[in-house]
Amino acid sequence: MSTPDANPTPDLPTRGPASGFTSEPTRADPPHAATAGFGRDADAIVVGARCAGSAAAIAMARAGRRVIALDAVRFPSTTVSTHLLFAGGVAELSRLGALDRVEALGAPHHDDAYIELPDGRARGTYSPVDGIAYGMCVRRSGLDQALVDTARAAGAEVREGARVTGLVWSGDRVTGVHVQERGAASYTLRAPLVVGADGRRSLIAREVGAGKPHTTNVNQRACYYAYYDDPRTEWRGTAAMWRTGRELGTAFPCDGGLTLVLLMPPRERADAFRLGLEGEYDRTLTLLPGLADRLAGCTRTTKIVQATDLPSYFRHSTGPGWALAGDAGHFKDPVTAQGIRDALRFGRLLGEAVAPVLDTPTRLDAATASWEHRRDHECRETYHWTNTLARSTAVSPLEETLMRSMATRPEGSRPLLDVYSRIRKPSELMTPRVLATLLARTLTHPGVDRTAVLRTALTEARSRLATHRSLRRR
Repeated sequence: MSTPDANPTPDLPTRGPASGFTSEPTRADPPHAATAGFGRDADAIVVGARCAGSAAAIAMARAGRRVIALDAVRFPSTTVSTHLLFAGGVAELSRLGALDRVEALGAPHHDDAYIELPDGRARGTYSPVDGIAYGMCVRRSGLDQALVDTARAAGAEVREGARVTGLVWSGDRVTGVHVQERGAASYTLRAPLVVGADGRRSLIAREVGAGKPHTTNVNQRACYYAYYDDPRTEWRGTAAMWRTGRELGTAFPCDGGLTLVLLMPPRERADAFRLGLEGEYDRTLTLLPGLADRLAGCTRTTKIVQATDLPSYFRHSTGPGWALAGDAGHFKDPVTAQGIRDALRFGRLLGEAVAPVLDTPTRLDAATASWEHRRDHECRETYHWTNTLARSTAVSPLEETLMRSMATRPEGSRPLLDVYSRIRKPSELMTPRVLATLLARTLTHPGVDRTAVLRTALTEARSRLATHRSLRRR
């Protein structure tokens, strides 16, 4: 049962660019909402306690700041996600101090990765990132719980079942949030910074007027995944992908003795899946013979999860007293599985950037703006590369030549894995010289349609030129 403060903060009209003038309801703070100084309940409020939110809370709490993280769900709780981490993503868990908790969930290490096309296949191991040379696939219920536990251990207060219903404004500055907990009176929390880490459909983004992206790309593939009971021990340490024609499928061993099987068909087939989800899922597996062989002896044990509307974007992500972390501010198509890594990294970097300056509004705003610039700078090339891979085009002869070339190298597909781990830029892998060499080899391959190859090469060249121009404009 909640009790009011002995000296409640006066309820004043609040104003925000997204909502106009409103009046705050009378505040009735629950016992756990003790104030930390007049007009301030915390040094920072984080809305959303999954990957980005917990990472930001951990960083600020470690710096000695009082952080309150709010989430509408109660953990453990799952969410739609490919939940694959390459070596660079596992390294981010380590930097946050969460890796031991995540390892305890029992997900196997992916010591290598396998890619198979109809006429080319390659396997490779990871370059170490902070000494970590393996990937992992961890179901989100366990992963997010481990991050929440790490945030609490760092000193952050995490309130579960606490839904944020709106923002508090002072002029054009965000100064707090309105909260509703099930079975309790609504209340208000105030802090110098509100971090929106509340996902692609972010309430905080809408409230501050940043809901519409300034850069976006419509996805051309849909996502359908399920978990399989997997006795294939020979595949337990391998993350694998198969492509045939326009079809794409993956198998990622994860915790609980299960394997996540993700299909990403062309989006226009979403109607067929809608009419018969399980039948179309199983039929799609037959279109990927290598994946079907991989699943021999495996049994699907869960319902199929689906997501079809997944546009990539950048949103304006900072302003007076607010910032958007994780998918709330930036989202890439799941085809390259970069979301968790980026949420962890840039959530942590946001927390580290603002912790020293939370008491000085001008310095705080400068720190969040600088953080947004860094995030966009680090992510933009990967964003364009991801959009290219997310096109639902058929496997090209150039891609098959690349796979055959990697298969002959001692390091195999490691250079490509370095791109997925974010220790090598896509442009450093596919230089003009490399592309020219691939084109020459492809044109001399027996039975190749040279006209189609040249057409594909021209399309790729135009795409890369457009990406280059976009990067130069920023």
